[in-house]
Amino acid sequence: MINRRDVIVGAGAAALSTAGVPALAQGWPDKPLHVYIGFAAGSGADILCRWFTSKMQEISGQTVVMENRPGAVGSIAINVAAKSKPDGTNILFTGNTLIAGGRHLLKDFSVDYRKDLDCVCGLVETPFVLVVGTKSKANSAKELLDLLKSKPQNRYGYTNPAAMVAGFALKAYAGVQAEAVSYRTTADAVGDLESATLDYMIMDGTYAAGQLKAGRLRILGATMEQRINVLPDVPTMQEQGIPDFFFSPWWAVWLPKGSPQEANAKLGELVQRICKMPETVKFLGDMVAMPVIGDAEYVLSKLDADKARWDKLAAAAGLTPQ
Repeated sequence: MINRRDVIVGAGAAALSTAGVPALAQGWPDKPLHVYIGFAAGSGADILCRWFTSKMQEISGQTVVMENRPGAVGSIAINVAAKSKPDGTNILFTGNTLIAGGRHLLKDFSVDYRKDLDCVCGLVETPFVLVVGTKSKANSAKELLDLLKSKPQNRYGYTNPAAMVAGFALKAYAGVQAEAVSYRTTADAVGDLESATLDYMIMDGTYAAGQLKAGRLRILGATMEQRINVLPDVPTMQEQGIPDFFFSPWWAVWLPKGSPQEANAKLGELVQRICKMPETVKFLGDMVAMPVIGDAEYVLSKLDADKARWDKLAAAAGLTPQ
């Protein structure tokens, strides 16, 4: 399993606000910035990342363009960013799951996070939740497992590596047959959840919270170690008798290998400043997320630990790169 990482949230004394905060010193960035993410416009990840890019533009005074490159469970954006010009203007926001476990999921995933990218700093953590459509007979994780066991075949959806593995892990835990169905975006899967064509899905809480309010989905459990602040009535998987089930992906900031050290240092300063702002902490909390405070060394040590867990998980699950 992917255990929930230690996250140090810098809200409080260290918090800063854009109001009255001086722009960065002269130098980087001296031209427009391009931020690549592997998710479609309008997705939960896109909304979260656009908060950071808007603040980056506000503080730096430089144009920041979001480059959405969805597809291949996020690997297209990683490959594009890794191969882009290392001049300090091409930036990658991506999650730990694909960076650490991509080679177990995709045959053509060749990016090595230590050889092909320069790590900058942490960014955000996005808790996952277990969801079903409102037509489902399940009103809890326990009821869903019983329902799955009563059927000869089931289906679960996913749009990214973490959700795919999380869905597989739940299937393995329940000891049931379930077919994995890939979707380009989470929005594409909602209709199938509503019609009960899909039996369940594990997705980011940011998107699920909005669909819950719209009456389209039912949230059965949180996959963090504790309940999510903005979803206090949703019990954790552990509280429902499903121990050691932790899936809470986190994101970091990267540059192509060989990017200028000045760009790396100032970008890290800029992003971590934004992470510590009270308005960022509040915005992310409302979006069922939280800022991640940590420099490159911290992020790389966490990724190395995640990679080791992925190797064990892949072996146990018999994962075959697709």
